[in-house]
Amino acid sequence: MHIYNFKINKSLVFKGILILFAIICLLLLIYSGFKLFCDMKKYKQETFVVNDSDPTIAGSSEISSEQYTNVLKAVHDNIDNYIGKEITFVGYVYKIDYLEPNQFVLARNMIINSTSQNVVVGFLCESDKISQFENLSWVKVTGTIKKGNLDGEIPIIEVTSIQPSQKPDQEFVYPPDETYVNRDALF
Repeated sequence: MHIYNFKINKSLVFKGILILFAIICLLLLIYSGFKLFCDMKKYKQETFVVNDSDPTIAGSSEISSEQYTNVLKAVHDNIDNYIGKEITFVGYVYKIDYLEPNQFVLARNMIINSTSQNVVVGFLCESDKISQFENLSWVKVTGTIKKGNLDGEIPIIEVTSIQPSQKPDQEFVYPPDETYVNRDALF
């Protein structure tokens, strides 16, 4: 029969636990950095430049549901940077009584809090073909941004193409996110 006598060094055990905790924290930090880098890379691949001071980008940019409010805010904040820019996006026709017969809002519902309350947001559009579409019908619009006036200076989309569309999978949009940076305010 053998008898073993073990003595546990509390200081050594504490240091081991502390080192293990530090390794776990370091791994979490590396994972978070990697995820952040991948998300930023994905965001940079989007086609529409939000509030960029270089308005000479060629071609039409299609606005996704994820970008919708960022682009809406950017264009409203600095109309001059986007005059003449062609964009394409999907929304529903929202006709308002006080608008001209050829005007409508290409709208989306924006969730404003955790209880899913929402408000209608969108671009004011002008098209002679709008009478062919019912109120609240989903359409895909391509048009050019111009400056207009409706109780103040606002961007208006001069529609060059409008066609029926399916309701998108992501019907609701969310307020501008932390990726929105108003670069005109930076020095």
